[in-house]
Amino acid sequence: MKFFRDFKSYNDYIGLNKPLDNDIYVGYYDPPNMLLKSEAVMVDFYRISIKINFKNKITPTEKPINAVFFNSPELILTTGWDVEPTYTGMYLQLSKKIIEENRFLFKTYLDYGQHEALYLTEEEIQEINLVFKLMIKYYESDKKHFAVLLSYVNVLVSLVEAFYKRQFSTDPKQYNRIISEFQQSLIDYYNQPVSQIPNVQYFADKLGLTANYLGDIVKHFTKKSTLETIHEFVIRKAKELLEQNPQMKTAEVAYELGFEYPNYFSKFFKKQVNLTPKEYRLQLVQINNKTPS
Repeated sequence: MKFFRDFKSYNDYIGLNKPLDNDIYVGYYDPPNMLLKSEAVMVDFYRISIKINFKNKITPTEKPINAVFFNSPELILTTGWDVEPTYTGMYLQLSKKIIEENRFLFKTYLDYGQHEALYLTEEEIQEINLVFKLMIKYYESDKKHFAVLLSYVNVLVSLVEAFYKRQFSTDPKQYNRIISEFQQSLIDYYNQPVSQIPNVQYFADKLGLTANYLGDIVKHFTKKSTLETIHEFVIRKAKELLEQNPQMKTAEVAYELGFEYPNYFSKFFKKQVNLTPKEYRLQLVQINNKTPS
């Protein structure tokens, strides 16, 4: 695997022009003069790549595709590439520094990696082309137009975000499958002894996805974050244990659910239910006493 810390080393490797700036780089692909085959790579910056009429022999498709791909720091492109020199396209490279200084530019899809390419419609390609022409214009002009360039970068990343929402809604079946697998993984988690409470990264790894990709799918289709969904499930399991095992101490319930400290479990339960575990049990007793036999 090859690792690239900056634009220049990466551009030299794949045959792109020398960047004019160390924090932002905009350009067009020229496949006949580029590296068409490579092992896996990792970069220490963000990259949005739009490829039109694109075919990769390593991950073959029935016909050429029009799609957006992403690289982000520490995300390995595990498959590398072996592509036909017939595609066209453009790319945007952003340093970690510029993202940190302009947080409005960061979108969760930048961490999707290889899990979810964005497949573009003809209309979307035209919109992106218009924005790129303006980005190129201000990228190649004087530094005094840098703020204008950033504004168009923001337009691009926002357009891509909107196009992803369109894609999620266009083909919900495959995304519903991911949600079903996530929900089943939650159930499976507590069908075995546990030593910690589940977290988003655990389930993302389990499903072979990035945490941001899983989170965006869950949020889009359920209107709840992945963490909210996990917390709701943990609370449901906690209520079951408290209701079905009246002799079970609160500390035992906490350990059963994977909490290291019973005190933390009590605070977590109180925050979610508005009652402590003890108060919840007392409420159950009161309800049962009022129920006619």
